[in-house]
Amino acid sequence: MPSVTRSWDKLSDHNPLIGFVDACLRGPAQVVLQNNPLTGLLVLVAIAWGAFENGQPRILGGAVLGLVVGTATAVALRVDEPSLRKGLFGFSPLLTGIAVPTFLDDRPLMWLYLVLGAVATTVVTLALNAIFKTWGLTAFTMPFVLTTWVLLLAAYQFDRFTVLTNLKPMFPGEGQLTDGRFTWDLVPTFLRGVSQVYLINSWVTGLIILVALLVNSRWSALFAVIGTVGATLLALWFGADATSLDKGLFGFNAVLTAIAVGAVLHRPGALVTVYTLFGIALTLFVQMSLTSMLTPLAIPVLTAPFNIATWLLLLPKRHFAPVPNHERAKETVVSAVKHSV
Repeated sequence: MPSVTRSWDKLSDHNPLIGFVDACLRGPAQVVLQNNPLTGLLVLVAIAWGAFENGQPRILGGAVLGLVVGTATAVALRVDEPSLRKGLFGFSPLLTGIAVPTFLDDRPLMWLYLVLGAVATTVVTLALNAIFKTWGLTAFTMPFVLTTWVLLLAAYQFDRFTVLTNLKPMFPGEGQLTDGRFTWDLVPTFLRGVSQVYLINSWVTGLIILVALLVNSRWSALFAVIGTVGATLLALWFGADATSLDKGLFGFNAVLTAIAVGAVLHRPGALVTVYTLFGIALTLFVQMSLTSMLTPLAIPVLTAPFNIATWLLLLPKRHFAPVPNHERAKETVVSAVKHSV
């Protein structure tokens, strides 16, 4: 396997087309803060499975289109080569490409809307990273969040689109949480918490994503499990919405926080694990508060809770066991962004 990886890397370095494909493959992996084309390929397989399982193959098409358009936009804007090659301009457009066909009805104009959204996501990535660089942070997936919020809110004003978020606008505190009951089928629920990182409701997709993480980092896979289990059980304990629980909707933001804080930005250890567990709870509470705030607008929170909670956890600069820059330079979103923009 190492020889195959070296051969692929060498080919990517000398062939611009293969280099572009390599950058695109790393994009899906960078959503979960991994820099590995095989991880990215497995993530695309996971997305494909979930898309067809749910009878929405257009989601796979949207993911690939968003990924390619976002990366091509970065090439056109002449971003720095190292960041481009690590897939850092593909992961947020990929998520935008999944969100648009997920939340808007399928019609020809939707695809134009998606392309414009993917281009915008890359531009927003450059803008936000320039801002957050001041505090030694990265925008993570916030470009996807902001762009998708704008696209969905704008779509309410266009007759050509129908928003399919299945959310009913109401003031916080109105109505019942749910009419459903939690099934207590915990393992599939935990796995769906992983799959929902990519807006997909499928335990098989979640399992494939965990395998994809294992390919690059066993610690990232472990903390992904800790994130989805911890947040789901805490939400269950506090009496969160049963239908949302069953779909894994309270686990996916915590999955990202756990990977970032527990496995990528710090060297795994006892204190880091405790801090990560606190971060999982913080992410859940941020998600609940944002849900209350966004309910009147009938738009989803997406991965905003992960971004906000992780920024709050990093800003105090309590680096209990920081990973040296030379060790993480090839592995993380953060290290590359600090040398770009």
